[in-house]
Amino acid sequence: MIEKALECFKEKFGDEGDIRCYFAPGRVNLIGEHTDYNGGHVFPCALSMGNYGVARKRDDRILRWFNMTWPDEGVQEISLDDLKPNDNGMWYDYQQGVIWAMLKAGIDIPGGYDMVMIADLPAGSGLSASASIEELAAVIVKDLYDLPISMIDCAKFGQVSENEYNGSNSGIMDQFASAMGKKDHAIFLDTADLSYEYVPLNLTNEKIVITNSKVKHNLTENSYNSYNQRRKESEEALADLQRIMDINSLGELDEEEFDKQCEYIKSDVCRKRAKHAVYENQRTIKAVKALQSGDLEAFGKLMNEAHISMSEDYGASCEEVDILAEEAWKLPGVIGSRITGGGFGGCTVSIVKNEYVDNFTSTLGSVYKERTGIDAEFYIADAGDGARRLK
Repeated sequence: MIEKALECFKEKFGDEGDIRCYFAPGRVNLIGEHTDYNGGHVFPCALSMGNYGVARKRDDRILRWFNMTWPDEGVQEISLDDLKPNDNGMWYDYQQGVIWAMLKAGIDIPGGYDMVMIADLPAGSGLSASASIEELAAVIVKDLYDLPISMIDCAKFGQVSENEYNGSNSGIMDQFASAMGKKDHAIFLDTADLSYEYVPLNLTNEKIVITNSKVKHNLTENSYNSYNQRRKESEEALADLQRIMDINSLGELDEEEFDKQCEYIKSDVCRKRAKHAVYENQRTIKAVKALQSGDLEAFGKLMNEAHISMSEDYGASCEEVDILAEEAWKLPGVIGSRITGGGFGGCTVSIVKNEYVDNFTSTLGSVYKERTGIDAEFYIADAGDGARRLK
């Protein structure tokens, strides 16, 4: 991939000067969905798939970008002085948003850059293509101009890009996983204070299989309003509980405390959203403990429960993704399977015993095609390192 990007860069921008190569991964979340903006825990890992970039400093304030995935859009050009928030949801808006967030925070970015990017991560699949683009921009600017910021700062700027520049009220999980990933590990992140722990994925006899429903997950179009609505409903539930409890987030509650006080949430819909946030957070804590103790069966059971909650309580799945999860549960060798990502389409993540992987992909693909008319795509997930310059 990077060789193709280098060749394209030289065609578009010339081969003189200090040309550098970068990569930022997508992510798959094993469990802990819609808990990040509710002050709970998440458990993602960075992928070996993502966005590659080739970049070089400029001696003026112009940014020029070309995306090989959408070549018909041509070279995008803008000045550092002309960045303005919008809700277009174009790939370059996510890059612009990161740089805008840095400038807004008082970071001195003395010049622009030329960049070509290429991806092996499917857009709209719920594997955080937008966060990958954001963290690619962050690591490029950080490295080219030797900025005094950490990779956690890069994740924060990515979230600001998502929230304030591009209009999606998402949490920080996607950007954090892309920026902070570690090979063969998942990240147990407490989004309330950004404390985290790398947990080894000791899956010697199993594979993590991602199944793409091919139903587009797009938080800036139809499901944009649905995603932001879920956050609004969660915030309304929290506000109701705060009238009788001293809490800052739903993530502070366990199941017993929630069940005692949930009657104070006025709206039935908001109560269901809050139930998911609370129960999903506790599922995530239990799942990580199960994985650390080697109880993969318990981990898988919690994954299945998480999918049901995402579908029934949070209303963030869809018919096609429900079919993928429910049909996966019927197959031999499947430890667990659930929707992953923000929802409203996208992918499922499954843990499957090695000897059953081929049967899993062929059988599930056939059943899914029969029931929906759609050809699913399957990827074997490798947990990789976070955003970085490629040597």
